[in-house]
Amino acid sequence: MEEQSALREEDLTAAVGLDERPLGLTRPVSELDHRLGPPDAPVQLVEYGDYQCPYCMRALPGVRRILSRYGDHLLFVFRHFPLVSQHPHAWRAALAAEAAGAQDRFWQMHDHLLTHEHSLTDEELRNHARALGLDMATYDRDLHDPELAERVREDAIGGLHSGVLGTPTFFVNGRRLEGGFRSEELESEIELASRGR
Repeated sequence: MEEQSALREEDLTAAVGLDERPLGLTRPVSELDHRLGPPDAPVQLVEYGDYQCPYCMRALPGVRRILSRYGDHLLFVFRHFPLVSQHPHAWRAALAAEAAGAQDRFWQMHDHLLTHEHSLTDEELRNHARALGLDMATYDRDLHDPELAERVREDAIGGLHSGVLGTPTFFVNGRRLEGGFRSEELESEIELASRGR
């Protein structure tokens, strides 16, 4: 059974050699990332995801369980990797999450979008923003902010440079795990990382 949506060549216009992919995260986690958990946690879990990806949606409950289980021992980071040729609403959904983030509601929008994967037209995104109580004039303005679009693009390009080929892709302490969300493998890697492996 598939557990990832795969990248297609036309998804992102970036000249990145995918034949010799790096094994790890090339862009370190920083204060620019969307983060949950203590910055000095012994384990960093980074997800590259797409809000229209059914596998990202299915991974959400498992990610929540892991966050609950490991608490302060884990820092979780979400980075955008919209697979635009397969998921026509993924780019706008990522911008909507960033616009919500500009109003300190990134994580609320993140969870909301992943539980409404089939409701991502522009009007539905506005409805989601309204449901979260966002200032709509600010939201509409921020959707067209080139800095927010650049943030989404930088996440995606960083993913390509780190060998990401599909969503979701996870990294534990910088090491890439293939094949989407696999709870046992992910928790095993987290346990090893927390012991300083």
